[in-house]
Amino acid sequence: MIASPDSAHLRTALALGRQALGTTWPNPAVGCVIVAADGRVAGRGVTGIGGRPHAEVQALTEAGDRAAGGTAYVTLEPCAHDGATPSCARLLAEAALARVVIGTHDPDPRTNGAGTALLAAAGVTVTSGLHEDEAKRLHAGHLRRVASGRPQVTLKLAASLDGRIATSTGASQWLTGQLARRHGHLLRARHDAILVGAGTATRDDPELTCRLPGLGDRSPVRVVVIGAESPLPSGRLLSTLGSSPVWLLATARRRPDTTELEAAGAEIIDVAADASGRPSLEQALRTLAARGVTSVLVEGGQTVATALLRNRLVDTLVWYSADAVVGSDGLAAVGELARTALSETRDFRTVRARRLGPDHVRFLERAT
Repeated sequence: MIASPDSAHLRTALALGRQALGTTWPNPAVGCVIVAADGRVAGRGVTGIGGRPHAEVQALTEAGDRAAGGTAYVTLEPCAHDGATPSCARLLAEAALARVVIGTHDPDPRTNGAGTALLAAAGVTVTSGLHEDEAKRLHAGHLRRVASGRPQVTLKLAASLDGRIATSTGASQWLTGQLARRHGHLLRARHDAILVGAGTATRDDPELTCRLPGLGDRSPVRVVVIGAESPLPSGRLLSTLGSSPVWLLATARRRPDTTELEAAGAEIIDVAADASGRPSLEQALRTLAARGVTSVLVEGGQTVATALLRNRLVDTLVWYSADAVVGSDGLAAVGELARTALSETRDFRTVRARRLGPDHVRFLERAT
């Protein structure tokens, strides 16, 4: 089946937006394509690094006078508020476009339908909701931050067939093969921040950077949750501070001595404590959102993964499965969740799956 021109052009805009994921926060990674009245593509744009310039501005600049009478395809409703520059909705209207096709509505209170209304008032025909599921998936971080005050959370787990992430001796490198590990690095590049617990940061001594060729500058902010008794991270995390920042989340009352870490360049951020006195993960996520973070990739370990799942704070689960059996004496990927009824266990649904060499990866989204 041949896709309609509208469908094809909006899919191009979605692809542009996906290329910028992880680089545009605090703004969403918007893609925009402008097609001239003669049906030829006149301009393309994607949100710039750090959120500026907006995708529509770049596409309009490239299109120039050819935008008049044409159609703009935008993955997210154009912003309606004037700031340092005019709103994107106003700029699109002033370009004398005939139509604007939008992937999904923007619930940001500063826009929230006002962008569509501004365009319509200027005589521009607006079509909204084309490929909306894909647009919502692209902008999941922005939508989650606006709706819930926290980032979109993706939990990444690599486990054996029987759900173990390490043997009884703690050996875990490497359960999965090279293709799966490279795929994990691509996930890092597409998220604003990566979060681990202090145990993982000290036991595994990870860099938590993206080390794919050509994506070395796409490493996310590295976030470590530390408690009063936690071992403090050192090693690779601190030796690579030049590649991306390190934020340590701790409670003000039960913070370990972090003088050396701060001197090395790590930033300590106070968060509220939970009932046990440890940093509250829900409050930690809200703190990250307040700093502009829209998406977080969680790479463990078991303690953090279990706490997030128990509190239903995971939006997407990426599960890498290796063709290996470790046994019940190995470390389980997930600890006790205190769920007694099967009806309480259907949190996720598989949206896609693929093979990566000898391993499998499944993408699951929250179903409830």
